Amino acid sequence: MEDSEKIFTQMIRLLQKRRRDVEQQIRSQQQTEVRRVKGLQEELEQDMAELKRRDAELKQLCLTEDHSHFLLNYPSLPPLSESSPSASIHVRPLTYFEDVTAAVSELRDKLQDILREEWTNISLTVSHLDVLLSEPEPEPESRADFLRYSRQITLDPNTANRQLLLSEENRKVTLMEKPQSDSDHPDRFTDRFQVLSRESLTGRCYWEVERRGNSVFVAVAYKNISRSGDESGFGLNDKSWSLFCHPDLFSFFHNNIGTSISAPVPSRVGVYLDHRAGVLSFYSVSESMTLLHRVQTTFTQTLHAGLIVGYYGDTAELCKVK
Repeated sequence: MEDSEKIFTQMIRLLQKRRRDVEQQIRSQQQTEVRRVKGLQEELEQDMAELKRRDAELKQLCLTEDHSHFLLNYPSLPPLSESSPSASIHVRPLTYFEDVTAAVSELRDKLQDILREEWTNISLTVSHLDVLLSEPEPEPESRADFLRYSRQITLDPNTANRQLLLSEENRKVTLMEKPQSDSDHPDRFTDRFQVLSRESLTGRCYWEVERRGNSVFVAVAYKNISRSGDESGFGLNDKSWSLFCHPDLFSFFHNNIGTSISAPVPSRVGVYLDHRAGVLSFYSVSESMTLLHRVQTTFTQTLHAGLIVGYYGDTAELCKVK
């Protein structure tokens, strides 16, 4: 406990120091701008005084009736068409402080994301300790029991392969023949027709997937799974677990190791996760719950639901359940 408080105190002091540094930079820039503006003001005042003096001399010359006196004095005046020094003064827009505000806001958002992710990992570590010290909770049996832990999950468009079409409020995915998006995003899968959920999953969670087509994967994965390459597919690495639903091949995959499942391929798959206990189970959902495959492991990060559709026109949908 004392070590944690010490670390948090160090973090707070570091942020306070960075805040003081930014404030000092802003004050320094403000002083520079004030001096520059005062300099411009003095130049303008000098120019105005010079123009007033010229105007007075011109008025005086206009009143004289001695033309020879006018001709003698006129050449001593600078041509009015010449630009005064102030004409070349460049007044910069004060965008500096707007840029600082934008940069600080961006830093705040990044810190919030980091803290949110790391706080979840810290909570997971504490939860794992709780699991070791507490009695395991019994797993649900009936569908009503599972629905007590139901989660409303949506798909993250930033992770979706370009040829995936998301619909039904980002709950349904369809594989299309042509790209559906031209935007680049570091979270987007490039070599596999797959997508992750926007929501992270911890604790006890349950959700259902309705599939249509010949090749659908129902999966969970860590957020830091690779976005490209042969091993980026769900179930082909140690960062994901996947149920492959195909008429000719019904299997579970993890770390590129497949386990055949001897059961009819269901149209609706239920997924139960007990993150703390390290339990991941897949069920065939109908009048009753039929266990298809169960995993007992230790999850070291938060998980995200994942879907793959393998053939054009195939669909998979995260169901609304109550």
